[in-house]
Amino acid sequence: MPGLIRGMARTAAVVGTATATRNAVNRHSAQKDAAAYSEAMAATQPAQPAEPQVVYVQAPPQEAPPAAPAAAPQSDLVAQINQLSQLHNAGVLSDAEFEAAKAKLLGTG
Repeated sequence: MPGLIRGMARTAAVVGTATATRNAVNRHSAQKDAAAYSEAMAATQPAQPAEPQVVYVQAPPQEAPPAAPAAAPQSDLVAQINQLSQLHNAGVLSDAEFEAAKAKLLGTG
């Protein structure tokens, strides 16, 4: 009986060591794979995303609208600035383009 227990203990020790070694090798392999994947993804990503080109189309000249009451131009200006803001938030206008257009509307540019 003591030989049987000693044999079982030896087998348990061998199996435990083999399991620990296998887990260490698997962990090391997984870390190497993750590092290789990260490097591959970094190599395929462009350094800087290209900015979209904005093409401006000039509208045909129109006749000036009839003169409105004094309060209307202020609300029209607010509407135009809101429209510019929406274009800027949508990514159609860059920060510089938005600021230049706003300054033009406000008469400071």
